[in-house]
Amino acid sequence: MSTGGGGGGAVKTPSDFLKSIRGRPVVVKLNSGVDYRGILACLDGYMNIAMEQTEEYVNGQLKNKYGDAFIRGNNVLYISTSKRTLTDDA
Repeated sequence: MSTGGGGGGAVKTPSDFLKSIRGRPVVVKLNSGVDYRGILACLDGYMNIAMEQTEEYVNGQLKNKYGDAFIRGNNVLYISTSKRTLTDDA
């Protein structure tokens, strides 16, 4: 059994993951298929998400750029860390 600690086999909960990605680039996919990419500012227990430097992608195409954005949790399909930085598309 793993009790946490510094080992690589430590069990992480979804809550641990979400706390660890605050302030990092993320991709938020909505139920509608639209992606929002930006910096995760904060989120709450309902998965309401606040993002900074947000970009909206529809069918893989950049549609809009927003400074700050708020996404209501019931629209979120998933949230993922982004493998690339926001400036890679420029």
